Amino acid sequence: MLVLTRKIGEEIIIDGSILVTITAIKGDRVRIGVTAPPEIPVDRAEVHKRIQEFQELPLEISASMILENAE
Repeated sequence: MLVLTRKIGEEIIIDGSILVTITAIKGDRVRIGVTAPPEIPVDRAEVHKRIQEFQELPLEISASMILENAE
């Protein structure tokens, strides 16, 4: 893991196409902005995990869950 120190407004570039900008720091919370090409998904870790879990469900279970949530 690479650990960097950045100030508000400073940026990190990943692979030449992903830009991470520090936008705010309040106490122990850091707000960042991520700019990436549309074909590169950017998610919080917990959202990514949930998407992965949902994609692993069998199709018939996924379809029934969608129908139940629509009601």
